[in-house]
Amino acid sequence: MVQLNPNFIKHISDELPKHLSLDEFIAICDKPLRKSIRVNTLKISRAEFVMLMQNKGWQFEPIPWCDDGFWINVDDEQQLGNLVEHIQGLFYIQEASSMLPPTALFDGISAPELILDVASAPGSKTTQIAALMQNGGLLVANEYSASRVKVLHANVLRMGASNVAITHFDGRVFGEYLYDTFDAILLDAPCGGEGTVRKDPNALKNWDISDVTAIAETQKDLIEAAFLALKTGGTLVYSTCTLSQLENQQICYHLQQTYPDAVEFVSLNDLFPNAQAACTPEGFLHVWPQIFDSEGFFVAKIRKTAPVERIKKQPKLQKNFPFNIATDKHIEALKDYLLSYFDITLPSDATVMQRDQEFWLFPNQFMPMIGKMRFQRIGLKLADAMKKGFKVRHEAIIALVGPTQHNQHSIELTSPQAQQFLMGRDIETTSFSPELQQWLSEHAQGEMVVSHHQCALGVVKHLGHRLKNNLPRELVRDKVAYT
Repeated sequence: MVQLNPNFIKHISDELPKHLSLDEFIAICDKPLRKSIRVNTLKISRAEFVMLMQNKGWQFEPIPWCDDGFWINVDDEQQLGNLVEHIQGLFYIQEASSMLPPTALFDGISAPELILDVASAPGSKTTQIAALMQNGGLLVANEYSASRVKVLHANVLRMGASNVAITHFDGRVFGEYLYDTFDAILLDAPCGGEGTVRKDPNALKNWDISDVTAIAETQKDLIEAAFLALKTGGTLVYSTCTLSQLENQQICYHLQQTYPDAVEFVSLNDLFPNAQAACTPEGFLHVWPQIFDSEGFFVAKIRKTAPVERIKKQPKLQKNFPFNIATDKHIEALKDYLLSYFDITLPSDATVMQRDQEFWLFPNQFMPMIGKMRFQRIGLKLADAMKKGFKVRHEAIIALVGPTQHNQHSIELTSPQAQQFLMGRDIETTSFSPELQQWLSEHAQGEMVVSHHQCALGVVKHLGHRLKNNLPRELVRDKVAYT
């Protein structure tokens, strides 16, 4: 049973649009959310995924504001997070309303090359943006909470996003360190979470207006910093999963009052069919949960129409950046190894970097940022140098191996075999069909890719009688399900 604080009800009743009913709002707050997912088009096409899962009994209803988003009807007992297809990154479990901000960010503009996601964890919007960028350009994903950076990184790797650089800062520093840098910025601000009550019945149990006004001050600082980090002509999307105007419209007005000659509100009235049902007169989306049967959400799109003065000087460049561009000799040897063993061709818009015996792939757009601030993680770790040759890294396989076919580089696993692999177990060659057993007996032993649904799962070492599991220990799962 949902717990709605009487003070919240009084506050929100004064803000609820006249055409909406307070009784309907209270009633829907007590209704469970529909299950929704987003197809990860970095790994599989929308049509292929729908066909694949329809054959497993899933029913799909398109989400009107996200081409790759769906409400789904599946067995209530099915644990989506433990499915092989989820673990291998074919889809992300994401609330429908939270798909709105990235959609708004890309609406009506050419693909931006430099994007900042100010508050990224756990990574739903970050990985949605990476997919919309098709892994091109550079996406800087920041997270202030140290405990959530690890979750963000895990989701970025699981979804095969290779163009991401992760930072761990208070978002208020970006106007100082990366002034006038980004083509587009998403600020999905920390908020009171009033729109999440359908997911968390106790979210509003202890609601207090003083908490709302306190967090609004942080939001003002964050939106100012984001605006300073934005290039002139660039776009900023400000969003929250809360309902009060104090954290939504009022924050946008604050930015407009701070920079009256540089702020233009961009209407989202035509973002998707019937968007006007949730649009404010300014063109903001104020999504009350009863409008689209979703979480409550707020989305505003802002264009920077003129330069604004820098508040602080550029901090001194950081010294001792631990990476160097790899030598041509090393690059050619690495490319030959990746192509020969895994059919991987490195993208042309990235640079191979070296740190000690490690080889990494950095997006080219990252290079001008070297020294400007500290990054937790940049791009992909490709391989480690060994005494003889290289050893590929799991994340490189996940991000760079394209749709796989049964060939000298890879072998397709059945659902039970994929389950065993993701649980860290070796695959006995006797579990394959006689034809595949024969093929394996004739195939050169050594490293090879295992896949499921023609999507890479990881690397094994073919030892003849078995495929030795090389899945990193931290990725081994206790529970894996398949349908």
